Amino acid sequence: MSEFIGSGAPFSDGAVEDAAQALGCEVAAVRAVIDVESRGGYLSDKRPKILFERHYFSRLTKNAFDAAHTDISNRKFGGYKGGAGEYARLERAMALNRDAALRSASWGAFQIMGDNCRMCGFDTAEDFVAAMVESEDRQLAAFVAFVKSARLDDELRRLDWEGFARGYNGPAFRTNNYDKKMAAAYAFHAAGPPRTSAGRPLLKMGAVGDEVEDLQQALGIKADGDFGPATKKAVIAFQQQHGLKADGIVGAGTWKALEPQLH
Repeated sequence: MSEFIGSGAPFSDGAVEDAAQALGCEVAAVRAVIDVESRGGYLSDKRPKILFERHYFSRLTKNAFDAAHTDISNRKFGGYKGGAGEYARLERAMALNRDAALRSASWGAFQIMGDNCRMCGFDTAEDFVAAMVESEDRQLAAFVAFVKSARLDDELRRLDWEGFARGYNGPAFRTNNYDKKMAAAYAFHAAGPPRTSAGRPLLKMGAVGDEVEDLQQALGIKADGDFGPATKKAVIAFQQQHGLKADGIVGAGTWKALEPQLH
């Protein structure tokens, strides 16, 4: 079994909202970064999504392997295989220099380079990667720490996507239109209620409409489409019964647990 296969645990209920609060930005802004960087932190086999950067590996190993292994150690970026194919490249590099290899890949939902492990609050790349393997919540916590360390929280709060992309994706950000993609993703998420990964809106006290009625029917309570105190009480009871964060907010985890009752 691969050392990189973890739980594949998705963001817990309210985790993205808590991260946005910690950064002082909108939930839609954090979700925009997720959409552009990864659309989720794991492959189907529960390994974190990665992208191995051969130019990083070349630099970190002082070009020692460029001649014999040009496809994974090269002063020019590229050579990507995508998806699970990136692990084959990583593992070959690990056989040459494990630490440099781990530092030369971007990891998880936010595609943070292993070389930035200290900015994320980790002493070593090994510790950083272990967190990336563990859960999307750990990936999210690393993102919050990185954004604060890089002093990009101001750009995120101002929705300065050009400034954020320059600091987050590097000087070549325009090559992949990261700023424009994030702006578009933000506009999508900001157009309505924050969306959960299950495709349903995040619901809490004050919400109204058909989605609230679906929720109430699934909970077996009066379905009037108005998320009031009685609905919150029922949500908390359901969350407690299913070992979820009992905050009365219906996010991805709660929707998933409710799936058997949804019609």
